[in-house]
Amino acid sequence: MEPCGSASNNTICMLVVLFLIFNFAGTSIMYLRSSIIEEEMILLKRMRDDIKMVFEQDPAARSTLEVITTYAGLHAVWSHLIAHKLYNQKKYVAARAISQISRFFTGIEIHPGAKIGKRLFIDHGMGVVIGETCTIGDNVTIYQGVTLGGTGKERGKRHPDIGDNVLIAAGAKVLGNIKINSNVNIGANSVVLQSVPSYSTVVGIPGHIVKQDGVRVGKTFDHRHLPDPIYEQIKHLERQLEKTRNGEIQDDYII
Repeated sequence: MEPCGSASNNTICMLVVLFLIFNFAGTSIMYLRSSIIEEEMILLKRMRDDIKMVFEQDPAARSTLEVITTYAGLHAVWSHLIAHKLYNQKKYVAARAISQISRFFTGIEIHPGAKIGKRLFIDHGMGVVIGETCTIGDNVTIYQGVTLGGTGKERGKRHPDIGDNVLIAAGAKVLGNIKINSNVNIGANSVVLQSVPSYSTVVGIPGHIVKQDGVRVGKTFDHRHLPDPIYEQIKHLERQLEKTRNGEIQDDYII
C-alpha cells in the first residue's frame, strides 16, 4: 500500500475532493435553478390572475395585449412585486428607486414595504397612495385618488389593513391603523377613520357604516343609490316635526 503522501494517493484524493465539490455545486445549482423556475412559475400565474381580474372588473378591456401594455395599475403592481422583494432583502434604496420610477410612469405610489395580495386591480390609478405598513388582501379593487395612509408621524404600524373582496371607490381615504374587513364597499370620497366590519358599505365624511343585514354587498354597487345616514336622520327629524305640527305627537319633541 502506498504511503498517504504519495503522488498517486494525492491524485486520488484530489479527484475525490473535486468530485465532491462538483457534485455539491451541481446539486446547489440544480436546487437554485429549480427555486428560480418555481418563483418564475408563481410570478407568471400571479400575472395571469391580475390580467384576468382586469377583464372581470373593467368592461373597457378589449384584449390581453391592450391590458398588458396600457393599464398603469398593472404596471404599478408588478413593479411593486420587485420593489417589495428588494425591501425584504433590506435593499431599501434600490426598492425605493423602483417605487419612485413606477410612480413617475404610472402616477401610483406604493411603498415597497406594503404587503399586497393577489388580484389587486387599480383602475385608472392616478393619485393612488399606499403606505408602508399597509396590507391588502385578495381580490381588491381600488379606483383613482384613493389614499391608504397614516394619520400622523408615529412610527410602527400606522396604515390600514384591507381584507379580501374590498372595493374602494374614487377619492376615498382610509387612514390610520384600522382594519377594513372582507366584503366591504367604500363609497367615493369617503374618509374612513375607524375599523369596518365585514359585509358593510361605508359612505360620507367621516365614514358612516351602513350594515347590510349579513347580505354580501356586491362589487357593482351603484354610487347614485348609496344610503346616506345623515340624510336619513334629517328626514326622520322632519317627519317627527311634521307629526308634532299636525298634533299626532302630543309630547314635547326635543331635538
